[in-house]
Amino acid sequence: MAFASRVGRKIQSMNAKQIESKFAEMGARLKVREVPSLGVGRGLSRAPALDRDYAVDLQKDRHGEFFELRVPDFLADALDVSVMQSEPRQRHLLLLVRKDGDKPRLDRFLCGHDEREWFVAAVPRGASSVRQAMDALQPQGVRDALTRNHVSSRKRYSRKNRAFRRQGEWFFVPEPSFVVDEQLILRNEPLRRGGGKPHKVDQLYRTGGESVYVTKRFPNGLTPPEYRAMLLNNPSASRWGWREMRRNPGVYVRGAVRHSDHETITLSCWHRVLMNTETQSRTMSRVAFLD
Repeated sequence: MAFASRVGRKIQSMNAKQIESKFAEMGARLKVREVPSLGVGRGLSRAPALDRDYAVDLQKDRHGEFFELRVPDFLADALDVSVMQSEPRQRHLLLLVRKDGDKPRLDRFLCGHDEREWFVAAVPRGASSVRQAMDALQPQGVRDALTRNHVSSRKRYSRKNRAFRRQGEWFFVPEPSFVVDEQLILRNEPLRRGGGKPHKVDQLYRTGGESVYVTKRFPNGLTPPEYRAMLLNNPSASRWGWREMRRNPGVYVRGAVRHSDHETITLSCWHRVLMNTETQSRTMSRVAFLD
């Protein structure tokens, strides 16, 4: 595995072999690619201002999936990348990206393998180990459920324990006494965040939340005032295929939960749906829970 042939001095000064070897220890590949600043916006998905920032993502080539760090050429001298800690047997590592400049910052990414696929998750707060990163990605409702159910430290990161079931970034906390209006149950509904591939659930019941208008150009939605202002300023936007949805509602599901990247799980009673805390990270600030 080789780093891109033309990169900045700072990236060249990284211990590239050590970083690559950490990814290799968990069976993964890492590539670093410097891209011209004028063309950065094509196909990149993990930075809010893609012409001004770097991106950590997953790509595919003829050998399969690999992790990619894409860097605008003018930022190549401003980044320092290192692996803070790795768990090869668990197939996880914590990647640290230090960005220098007028507004220096530290970004952390948990990179690893979950069920069938590799993943990368932006980590909120100051995690310095894989375990701390996994803790940080668990929302408060999940941590409360772990405490109530006295789940051991050995099982708190599993996909199934007494406190929750997990499928990808979604946690399902059992609420066996929850009562719903049967007439308001929705069937074969998607769970999604931003423009990601949705998880499909047999039965869904929602409470509260904020009404938003969603389209491919605005996958996290516009509030009604923002939507009206958009149509006023650009009448042709009315043809963009908008869909009214709820942002950050209280959501409960029952039955099968399906996703092509994950094993189907079946929930026998109503479960409260909670998303991991990746959206609280600055690097994922534009991702929202949409239903």
